[in-house]
Amino acid sequence: MSGMPALQLSEYAVDFINEDSINGLLAGKRPDAGRVREIIAKSLAKQALSVEETAHLLLADTPELNEEIFEAARQLKKNVYGNRIVLFAPLYIGNKCVNDCSYCAFKRSNTLAIRRTLNEDEIRQQVEALENKGHKRLILVFGEHQAYDPEFIARSVRTVYETKVGHGEIRRVNINAAPLDHEGYATVKAAGIGTYQIFHETYHHETYARFHPANTRKGNYLYRLDGLSRAFEAGCDDVGLGVLFGLYDWRFEVLSLVTHALHLQERYNVGPHTISFPRIRPAAGVSLDEKYQVDDESFKKLIAVLRLAVPYTGLILTARENAQVRRECMSFGVSQIDAGSRIELGGYTEAGDAQVMEREQFQLGDIRSLDEVMRELMTDGYVPSFCTSCYRVGRTGEHFMEFSIPGFIKEFCTPNALLTLEEYLVDYATPETRDVGERLIAEEIDRLPEGDTKDLVVKRLQAIRERGEHDLYF
Repeated sequence: MSGMPALQLSEYAVDFINEDSINGLLAGKRPDAGRVREIIAKSLAKQALSVEETAHLLLADTPELNEEIFEAARQLKKNVYGNRIVLFAPLYIGNKCVNDCSYCAFKRSNTLAIRRTLNEDEIRQQVEALENKGHKRLILVFGEHQAYDPEFIARSVRTVYETKVGHGEIRRVNINAAPLDHEGYATVKAAGIGTYQIFHETYHHETYARFHPANTRKGNYLYRLDGLSRAFEAGCDDVGLGVLFGLYDWRFEVLSLVTHALHLQERYNVGPHTISFPRIRPAAGVSLDEKYQVDDESFKKLIAVLRLAVPYTGLILTARENAQVRRECMSFGVSQIDAGSRIELGGYTEAGDAQVMEREQFQLGDIRSLDEVMRELMTDGYVPSFCTSCYRVGRTGEHFMEFSIPGFIKEFCTPNALLTLEEYLVDYATPETRDVGERLIAEEIDRLPEGDTKDLVVKRLQAIRERGEHDLYF
């Protein structure tokens, strides 16, 4: 374990997951319809829900109330984010790992896994391949290993930003990696990262201990739980939460995610920038326990309830899910998805059309191209967005909250989404996708209120189409 960061905790480190309290809420009686509707009204007023209020939504189980929850989630998503969907891609940098998480193909005991770490030239090749497809936003993924120290992560980030081909460039790099100490976060932040994402995997203490051996860094529950608190204290503006659904009771995990979000909001005045909710998937060398598998209907409800519980937080639906599930779940509050994803090391230049499970952390459910996904989104009335303006002009952290909680963020998001979409259509789209996209943009322009902003959007769209101008944003 030499070279790993010291087990440094934040100033106010505490285990804030009270299992007795959460279990007590889940064992409560079914709420009456009036109470559920009061909670929905509070959420639609863009106020974060308490853990108890979230539990009431989870316990509501009549078809009528569930439909009201789904409809409220749809409406809240429109109110806060409009009809845009932000797009990104994952880029796996290295899969060496000192941990032995039993559900993960990268666990150290898995002899089937093909271990690899991309060097700088290989990172450039992957980034060029992604840029040539039209991507502007990436999340870099690292195993937990002494080779992937903060300096290595920072160098990888800088390499991504420095790599440009044609009109292509990566404008935002997010990170999914092991928790760091304060100095490590500061090093990575200085490289220009966006969101630092840490999945707690499961918040249930006994289950966490069973899946994460005590002789590994990840086996320390409090160190991982405290990871995003240290990130805030080290100056990271945006952080992301996540749970791997299928390890324990999904309702317990939802309430724990909300507990974590409220803890960050109360302690640092900033909630999580994103929440992810992947379901466990098959992987080479991994045996799945079906006891806590989340069925599709429960999956839809957890998305809707999370949307209502944390109105200001982006919800990420990953390509672990198949295309049909993603299409069905999109309306319940999702604001970000990955597309055209490959999770093999070197997968964007080497994988071809087939998935090689020995090179993946898990098996993807949706391996359609970015162009195919965007065309379907637009056909369904969504505006695909590669916007990074908030990050680049300082609308992050607490300042982002000032905009997003009242719902003002969509005033920036819709114009910027249209501009980044036009860039994609001009530079990368197939003729069929460009035709669908240009019709969508025209419809969205018609919906904008008359005024200076609409006039400026029209002028900037013309500048992209006719003069090849790029990177125009509000």
